[in-house]
Amino acid sequence: MSITTVGAGAVIGTSPLRPDGTLKVTGEFAFSSDLWADRMLWGATLRSPHPRARIAGIDITAAVATTGVHAVLTAEDVPGAKLYGLEHRDQPVLAMGQVRYAGEPVAIVAADHPETARRAAEAIVVRYEVLPPVVDPVAAMDPGSDTVHERGNLLRHVPIRKGDPAAAAAVVVSGEYEVGMQDQAFLGPESGLAIPAEDGGVELYIATQWLHGDLGQVADCLGLPPSKVRLSLAGVGGAFGGREDVSMQVHACMLALHTGRPVKMVYSREESFHGHVHRHPARMWYEHGADADGRLVYVKARIVLDGGAYASTSMAVVANATTLGIGPYRVPSVEMDGYAVYTNNPPCGAMRGFGAVQACFAYESQMDRLAAALGIDPVELRIRNALAPGDTMPTGQAVRGPAPVADLLDRVRAAPAPPHRGEDLRQLPGGVANTTHGEGVRRGVGYGIGIKNVGFSEGFDDYSTARVRLEVVGGEAVAVVHTAAAEVGQGLVTVQAQIARTELGVEQVTVATADTSVGSAGSSSASRQTYVTGGAVKAACEAVRAAVLRRAGRDDVRLRDGRLVAADGTVVDVRLRDGRLVAGDGTVVAVLADVLGDEPIEETVEWRHRPTHPLDPRTGQGDAHVQYAFAAHRATVDVDVELGLVRVVEIATAQDVGRALHPQSVRGQIAGGTAQGLGLAVMEEIQVVDGLIRNPSFTDYLIPTILDVPPMRIDVLELGDPEAPYGLRGVGEPPTISSTPAIVAAIRAATGLALNRVPVRPEHLTGT
Repeated sequence: MSITTVGAGAVIGTSPLRPDGTLKVTGEFAFSSDLWADRMLWGATLRSPHPRARIAGIDITAAVATTGVHAVLTAEDVPGAKLYGLEHRDQPVLAMGQVRYAGEPVAIVAADHPETARRAAEAIVVRYEVLPPVVDPVAAMDPGSDTVHERGNLLRHVPIRKGDPAAAAAVVVSGEYEVGMQDQAFLGPESGLAIPAEDGGVELYIATQWLHGDLGQVADCLGLPPSKVRLSLAGVGGAFGGREDVSMQVHACMLALHTGRPVKMVYSREESFHGHVHRHPARMWYEHGADADGRLVYVKARIVLDGGAYASTSMAVVANATTLGIGPYRVPSVEMDGYAVYTNNPPCGAMRGFGAVQACFAYESQMDRLAAALGIDPVELRIRNALAPGDTMPTGQAVRGPAPVADLLDRVRAAPAPPHRGEDLRQLPGGVANTTHGEGVRRGVGYGIGIKNVGFSEGFDDYSTARVRLEVVGGEAVAVVHTAAAEVGQGLVTVQAQIARTELGVEQVTVATADTSVGSAGSSSASRQTYVTGGAVKAACEAVRAAVLRRAGRDDVRLRDGRLVAADGTVVDVRLRDGRLVAGDGTVVAVLADVLGDEPIEETVEWRHRPTHPLDPRTGQGDAHVQYAFAAHRATVDVDVELGLVRVVEIATAQDVGRALHPQSVRGQIAGGTAQGLGLAVMEEIQVVDGLIRNPSFTDYLIPTILDVPPMRIDVLELGDPEAPYGLRGVGEPPTISSTPAIVAAIRAATGLALNRVPVRPEHLTGT
């Protein structure tokens, strides 16, 4: 199956309708949970009720005897590697000898009805020897702590050392900060369909963020060569990092291969809370020193991230939190230490912002505290210390390209203020319930600015593969774009088609369904896909264009640095436009369909951004990141200080996106990311007590609704990164990073309270 996108003039810089948009709004779009196959069985998972225990025995007798059950599998039935993991393979396919978190898979069942599968899973008897869980990440680093894994509880320590360690400052402020565990809260739960193949392999249709990342882990665990495991992207109902890790992929394939029948697995909402990673809870200690004029002299910090029971991407997340941990500021001396720690809490990994969110809440809180100590306007203090091109990060890496930190702050500060609340009680926090008439309502304004790296870092071979085919169909030249890049709702399918139309000058472009029959595109994460897969599609189109010119009689034409160059070194100024080859003076050289004839042209390209480098393990120095992105927010809030209720009145935001390939989608990403930052600021937290999730439902885990999301003023800058395709800059993560501290700063301004933890709850505001 493929997705065809059509739209007159839908090139980069325009906002054509997304091909999946109408289907999703009307409910006709096929998500992974809608998949179906003849003779399909249903899979279910038995999970541990304990955060830490030894498995003394498993009795599957009753489950096997249940009518309609076709398979009951445990760790002994895993045909290949017993462990998997994105960065460090430490997570069992099914628990072996012990469980390390509440919700860990212990056994799987396939049956002819989902209720039968669930009942059979419940009939499995597991004898546990319950052990006291390790739940405090700070205590877990003590030498005498119980260990979650034999290797110890410390996953990674990232030290950053820059400048004079003995630097002294006229004004010093310090603080301790905490960020709770946030869930990605995607609406489509984990689901997929595995179908056994005639060659002994398996086909898996799956909602994921990284097809080839899944492929390597699934094939190893099944004991099959990758060529016998074929993955296709099914409809994805949101992701935000929660689908980077394997969930039920191996389980569904094991059951399908064992039974010889298709097996579908769909998690319930409660199971989804246990079945994917979450944002790392963080505890952070910061000290900022500045001179009397407010210029930063040094920052010292210690960041501890709770990685939970398994590694996932914790080692990369802590690197982001630490390398970005002082914010978009010029600081001569930095001494930071970041730690990712194993506990028996739920595993944590990728979520929008990837470590930068936690650090931003701390360093922006510190900037407000420093402004108060100096008697300087908080925006002015930030501008006085703002990064500029050529400045160095804590890692010693120079900032390349535009860094409009001061400009973004100026823009949100200058935005018109929202009108003061009127007589309508519904505009007050708690007003809809008639709990207040405004007696205790105070208004506050706060600011935040953040920095985020784009793409994979620290020397990772970050690339994407694109295959572009140009052919004649019905007398018209059409293009087919094929990548393995996962469309998770961000609009990537549309952008790929826009690039092909721009580069090849054809109207009809088909974007094939992402699967593993084409080379890897990496993960739909790190704000990287438009950059890297967009770069790959652009490069493949350029290669096709060069081939077209050679076929048109210019055998001497070669592609060099994205330009068509003749043998004598001159640039060939011929473009493909409206199905024609057009010279620089507008002369039509040839009709594209005539040049192609019956022989299509197809090119496959692997495209990479400039290389990054590992951090020095002792000092944290190194050019670790390929690109930086910046966003600023101003939040206006009303707080009822008697009831502890908050209403976010308005958010103004400014962000440099380099180049907006699809302006409407860019604005949508900024609005959506800001809404997730709002959720972390005032409502979203997975409540974990003694290793157990207490609120695994959308009844008790609160996310912002349309009534909670305020009007937004969105200011988009397009300054252009000269090293990026079309000058673009990653968009998706920065708005989530700085919105949270801006909202909390506004609440502080309204209440006068310190508020060193997010989310801010009513009891934090009333002292109850």
